[in-house]
Amino acid sequence: MRPRNLLVMLLILLVIAIAIISPTVYAGYNDLRAAQMAESQKQYSSAAALYESAANKLFWRNDLWGKAGLADYQAGDNQNAIRLLEIARQKKSISAQGWDALGSAYWNTNDHTSALLAWQTGSQANPSYAPLLDHLAAAYDQQGNYPSEQTVLEKRLAIGDDATSHYRLGLILTLSDIRRAQMEFTAAASLDPEFDSAVQTLTATLNVAALQSNPSQRLVVIGRGLGLVNEWGLASKAFEEAVSADADNAEAWAWLGEARQHEGQDGSAELGKALALDPRDTVVRALRGLYWKRQGKYAQALAEYLQAAQIEPDNPVWQASIADAYTQTGDLVSALAAYQKATTLAPNDATYWRLLAMFCADNGVQVLDVGLPAAQKAAEIAPKDPQVLDALGWTYLKAGYPTSAQENLQKSIEAAPDVALTHLHLAETYLNEGNKASAFNELNLARQLDANGSVGQFAAELLKQYFP
Repeated sequence: MRPRNLLVMLLILLVIAIAIISPTVYAGYNDLRAAQMAESQKQYSSAAALYESAANKLFWRNDLWGKAGLADYQAGDNQNAIRLLEIARQKKSISAQGWDALGSAYWNTNDHTSALLAWQTGSQANPSYAPLLDHLAAAYDQQGNYPSEQTVLEKRLAIGDDATSHYRLGLILTLSDIRRAQMEFTAAASLDPEFDSAVQTLTATLNVAALQSNPSQRLVVIGRGLGLVNEWGLASKAFEEAVSADADNAEAWAWLGEARQHEGQDGSAELGKALALDPRDTVVRALRGLYWKRQGKYAQALAEYLQAAQIEPDNPVWQASIADAYTQTGDLVSALAAYQKATTLAPNDATYWRLLAMFCADNGVQVLDVGLPAAQKAAEIAPKDPQVLDALGWTYLKAGYPTSAQENLQKSIEAAPDVALTHLHLAETYLNEGNKASAFNELNLARQLDANGSVGQFAAELLKQYFP
């Protein structure tokens, strides 16, 4: 064939190819524009389908598979997000955000192994993309893999300051390097004031721990501090190390039993071991009493507290615990006597006067003769304490003085606006006065502030009863 004829033939074939391909390409770009519009309007499912359609038509645009996967992840379709993001991965076009979403999608479907692998691989490919390291650290934390979490947190902080990462690293370091842990806590609090309260608790804990010459006891102190900030996984590890350091440390075993319960385990074996080691340790008795209370076995809890009171007869804590156990068993006479004994042992401590007042008000026991004077005594000792003001207001209501009740409950809320119980008490005061509009507002606040607790549930019941 002559060169001229060959050129003509090639041109003809090119025209035919363009004629065939152009509609597909045109449709692909239409899909892409529609996908971008849907995504901007947060119609993520539609955007995902359109991105996938565009990716099939614009075969050289491998990045569109990742966009489709991200849109499906935004839509909450984890399985389809995984399918699309894995295609993007195979085509070597997955972005840092894509790796992050792929790991999260796997995690949401309980495929934690694949999730970790995605975040690990993604962070290696994108070492400066912080969210990948944040998710990886959180996953290790949830699994209790603290050495790996520490490594990831240190990489995260090498990228830039982050309050949560400083705080988490400080928590892990409490078990190995107290001084460095304190530095991390200080950094966390300086970056985010929301960490102030926890940091103060942990700093005080570490200061006390540093004074302990006994390694096992030092770990017990650290574990208790971690428990105070609700870090029971690390607390459990601290107590495990404490019993390893000294297998005869009864308190370490008792606290390990407590930590086990917070992790969803039974803990009774550790508590039994603690009792066998030292039946006269009041911490052991107290934690065993708490165990029985959680089991709803108040008679057994009472027996533990009575033993503690025999060991430390001048400690008002045990009398208050005995009183609470008696209340749960229905013996209100003995409960009243125990609360009164606690106030005798600690006459200048508002806590026990408040507990006595609340007992009387909650149970309708000698409210005028004992409860109200106890509440007034507590207010005399601690006039600005929001809990005391709440108890005073509640006792005034039960004693038949709604105006004084409302005044003190409102003062309590001004001092501590996020306490659900006080809002519930104020709501009941308003209901008593027939002020249903104000009661409605307070009940809603109580329900919101304690959505999953007993106060919130009771507020919800009152809302159904009075506002059907």
